[in-house]
Amino acid sequence: MSDKAQPIEIGKFGAVYGIKGWLKVHSYTDDPESIFQYKPLLMKSNGAFQEVTITEWKRHNKGFVAKVAGYDVREEVQALVGLDLLVDPSGLPELETDYYWRDLVGCQVNTDKGYHLGVVTDLMETGSKDVLVVKANSNDAFGQKERLIPFIEEQVVLNVDITGQLITVNWEPDF
Repeated sequence: MSDKAQPIEIGKFGAVYGIKGWLKVHSYTDDPESIFQYKPLLMKSNGAFQEVTITEWKRHNKGFVAKVAGYDVREEVQALVGLDLLVDPSGLPELETDYYWRDLVGCQVNTDKGYHLGVVTDLMETGSKDVLVVKANSNDAFGQKERLIPFIEEQVVLNVDITGQLITVNWEPDF
């Protein structure tokens, strides 16, 4: 099974909340509330995926708390603290673009002049613009091991070829 077919982490259970089996929920989705719309929602426990049903949820401070089916007391729900929440890729919503961020990780990055800059290892959200984290091979002739390249389409990021795993950028290689 390819990495793209593996369930995708979209959140995590946090600390126990109250005595009636509620937990804090940390959402990693663009719209934080949308974590509760994914079906089926999975949790990963001891390396195995298990379907989980959220019966109720509500906003609490800057986050959320939720009630999980089958867990009614604080001591029972304590076992879920820290578990990842995941969704099958087929359950993801339609895209406005042709790819998710996770699709960019592992892509080679070349300049429009043919210089190889490295491989995308991560993406960062900075508030004003997203940033590609590109790590160069240790044999990189330019000496840098990591570059932060702003993800500004048409100006910096000229082409994204997910099938070919290649991103072409208008970026100087920093000799």
